[in-house]
Amino acid sequence: MTAAPQEPTRTFETIGVVGLGTMGAGIAEVFARNGLTVVGVEVDDDGVARGRRQLEDSTARAVQRGKLTEAEREELLGRVTFTTSLKDLAEADLVAEAIGESLEAKKDVFRDLDAIVSPSTILATNTSSLSVTELSTATASPGRVVGLHFFNPAPVQELVEVVRTVVTEPDVLADVQALATRIGKAPVVCGDRAGFIANSLLFGYLNHAASMFESRYASREDIDAAMRFGCGYPMGPLALLDLIGLDTAYEVLETMYDQGRDRLHAPTPILKQMVTAGLLGRKTGRGFYTYEAPHSPTVVADDRTPSADDLPQLRHDVKQVGVVGTGTMAGGIVEVFAKAGYDVLYVGRSQDKVDGVVATITKNFDKQIQRGRATEEAKAEVLARLTGSTSLEDLRDVDIVVEAIAEDLAIKTTLFENLDEICKPGAILATTTSSLPIIACAQATKRPEQVVGMHFFNPAPIMKLVEVVSTVSTSEEVTETTRALCSAVGKVAVSCSDRAGFIVNALLFPYLNDAVKMLEAHYATADDIDTAMKQGCALPMGPFELLDVVGNDVSLAIQRELYLEFREPGFAPAPLLEHLVTAGYLGRKTRRGFRDYSAR
Repeated sequence: MTAAPQEPTRTFETIGVVGLGTMGAGIAEVFARNGLTVVGVEVDDDGVARGRRQLEDSTARAVQRGKLTEAEREELLGRVTFTTSLKDLAEADLVAEAIGESLEAKKDVFRDLDAIVSPSTILATNTSSLSVTELSTATASPGRVVGLHFFNPAPVQELVEVVRTVVTEPDVLADVQALATRIGKAPVVCGDRAGFIANSLLFGYLNHAASMFESRYASREDIDAAMRFGCGYPMGPLALLDLIGLDTAYEVLETMYDQGRDRLHAPTPILKQMVTAGLLGRKTGRGFYTYEAPHSPTVVADDRTPSADDLPQLRHDVKQVGVVGTGTMAGGIVEVFAKAGYDVLYVGRSQDKVDGVVATITKNFDKQIQRGRATEEAKAEVLARLTGSTSLEDLRDVDIVVEAIAEDLAIKTTLFENLDEICKPGAILATTTSSLPIIACAQATKRPEQVVGMHFFNPAPIMKLVEVVSTVSTSEEVTETTRALCSAVGKVAVSCSDRAGFIVNALLFPYLNDAVKMLEAHYATADDIDTAMKQGCALPMGPFELLDVVGNDVSLAIQRELYLEFREPGFAPAPLLEHLVTAGYLGRKTRRGFRDYSAR
């Protein structure tokens, strides 16, 4: 848990903001909106005029949206004065620097401020990538220097990263935390290293996604759809890179790599190529995607955009679906196909388990009926499409079999040997594995060209994504049919080849592993890391919340598979994750993981 900050020792009445670009003007607005007097400084009158105009436009929009009244806006604007002289900050209680990301320029500002402001004045920098420690050396009192990293747009985003150096005084840290809370922000505390919390975790993930695209492992549309529909992320990684700006992403990654020498932060070559070519994303009208105009959010078709003529078709006739398994995933898949109008024959090891599938689907329907989302007639229709069995032999006439049994390669390969003998020629054999090599299942049959991965996400009736995974042997017709079948049952299908993690897990779990390493290094607390990723990146869950839900044992197994497949040192499971699993702290299912759930 986050340690309780000590009691604040300073009162803040006047705040200085140096640099009135988009971020600086936003920071000035935040402080003024919360009753503080603000002195904004720019290098010349043109800069002052731009800053004033930005503040006026932003607050006018807030009035239009009902976030401010006209009277509140006038009061806010009245609290802000503008100047071109740093000397006008002599009475400031805190000065926040928000100029361009130039180390020397920022040090010059701190050097000048050091001679102007009171000895008790806190000097803060909004840098997102430079060393706060190095900036502090430009002052005679480095203990009063702290990072105060707002996120853009500052008036809207709640997260503020409070960055401590090894010499930041405890009272300075406590006072800045209290001030951030006072102005309605969610402060998180971290140490001084490139990227801080949010960018450090975010940009490694974005870099990995760009590398995945560069290697042609999956299309840009499929990579982005996978993370949106598989993880609930608000944007796909490549669309997000376009929004951030590929030049900005490249600079942040370069800084992170220079400081940490982690190969996962070395910018993937395609980023440098695109930056050199001027393909910077939305601001230039073209990046990973093409936009209607520079700065437009509207994506338009280009030479990479799939055409309507390329939509997948059912190349095999699919009328009856077989499912092997009766667990949560198998039952969900049975429900998905039956609701889409397919007759489903599912096989379990015992009659009790077979009956359990019908009971679960019935229970799910009853809940939906109570909420007005389904009818008794619809329930009866779906249940009538289900046939349960305890014999694999009954699958002989199905058009596709979806296997959803335990993640054990020996058990799966034995099953595929049996299915190969039982199922009719032409029947597709699909596996829902999330981590095992599909080619091993395919090679257990005499029809490897008809074996494909069909990775549903849990819970299958709710989650929209299915990863369609082709091996080197899978025929194009089978891949296309599987994608078309996914669309027919209301799912979003993405295509990739047979390697560990597919798309989602290959991007998600290294990010989670990095978060564990960050915690392990005492760089930030689990609570602050979770807050940073939820508030700063709009993710539905923080990494430690997600790890405890997924299960640390499951996460460790997937991370080990990724490490063994790619032999990337950065993919080696964090020792802390291994220790928690050894101790039996697996997450919510054992009531203890990264957090203790025993009292909840």
